[in-house]
Parts: sequence; structure tokens; C-alpha cells
Amino acid sequence: MALRVRDAVRGVWREAAKFGVVGALAFVVDNGGYNLLVFGLPGGTEGGVMRAAPVRASVVATAAAALFSWAGNRYWTYRHQHRENMTQELALFLFVNVVGVAITAGTVFASRHLLGLESMGSDNAARVLGWVLATLFRFVTYRRYVFVAP
Repeated sequence: MALRVRDAVRGVWREAAKFGVVGALAFVVDNGGYNLLVFGLPGGTEGGVMRAAPVRASVVATAAAALFSWAGNRYWTYRHQHRENMTQELALFLFVNVVGVAITAGTVFASRHLLGLESMGSDNAARVLGWVLATLFRFVTYRRYVFVAP
């Protein structure tokens, strides 16, 4: 019994570590992509190709990061337990990520509008709390609902 529990805990920790690596790389894709699109290469004076459209650049960078995250989780973190229907899996993945964004935005909303906090520190604390809650939500839902063989 103790060996089964130990192996299960090790398996979850390995899975969580892979999930974290994919998430960290997706963060780099998102923020790096945004900065390249809006500001261009470091040292450049012209700016990026989307310098006049930072909101669209943010959408493009976030979409690229989401697709990277899906591929990384599908083919590495959860490579032994993904769905046969890739379209359904991707739709579930995107839905879970929309809920994750809402969780993060919800903590900022609660901080600002329910608690009346408006400082940079309170906004950042609310975002970090939201990011932690959303990451836990994503981890649980990915392994239970998204990347599972039917």
C-alpha cells in the first residue's frame, strides 16, 4: 500500500514538473512574442511589425502561447493519455484556459471593486493569487477532463 501511494505521489510530482516547464515556456512565448511584435528586436529603433496594434499583438502572442501549451502538454506532459479526437481536446483545452483567465481577472476585480484596493502592490498580489488559483485549476482539469483517453 505504501509503495503504491509513494509511486502515485512521484507520478503526480513528475507530471506537475512537466506541466510547470510547459507553462514557463508558454509564458516566454507569450511575453517574448508580444515584445517582439510590438517593440521589435532588442536595439532596433523601428519597433515591431505590430507596433501600432498592441492589443492585436497581445491576442496573437497569447494565442501562440496557448497553442504551444496545448502541444507541449499533449505530446509531453500527458503523452500517454490524450484523446483520439484532437479537435475536441483542443476545444476543451481552450475552454479551460478561458476559465483560467476569468479566475485571474476575478481576483483583480475582487481586489479593486469588492475590497476597494487600488495600488500597484494590491493589483500584483491579486494577479499572483489569481495566477496560482488558475494554475491549480488548469492542472486538475487538464489531467481529469482534457488529456484523458475516452
